[in-house]
Amino acid sequence: MVVEARPPRPLAVRLGRTAAGCADAIDQCGRLLVETGAVDGPYVAAMHERERSMTTHLGEGVAIPHGTTESRRFVRRTALVVVQFPGGVRWSDGATVRLCVAIAAGASPADGSPDPAGAQHLGVLAALATVLMDPVRARELREAPDEATVDRLLRSTEEDR
Repeated sequence: MVVEARPPRPLAVRLGRTAAGCADAIDQCGRLLVETGAVDGPYVAAMHERERSMTTHLGEGVAIPHGTTESRRFVRRTALVVVQFPGGVRWSDGATVRLCVAIAAGASPADGSPDPAGAQHLGVLAALATVLMDPVRARELREAPDEATVDRLLRSTEEDR
């Protein structure tokens, strides 16, 4: 399995948002994935199912909402969307989340061959975790003033900084 060093570019970025709670934040992320054509509607319910089974809060005020293994069939293409909640959202584990990077991945590789192990999904998660677990970069993403800054921070490597 080849793991991308950088996550894909976000299809959509929404800054300065508010949410009534974790479920509302996940709904906002899911709607963006649907609106951008990355997933079919049932994927959003699977994002909630994933959150009920295991928190997607990563630390550093960041969550990575995504669907279950079974929901990969609803993924049309690998994609990220980013939603920033400056005022914070109480997450399922009680933490405060200020940035959600929602993932849709793992439907199948670009060549159309099956991807039962979810290599694409794991590759995107690994690339994101590398970026988002950096406290400095996570803070900068939580406070990003514009889409260009979000894209630059998500796609930069240690050498770029």
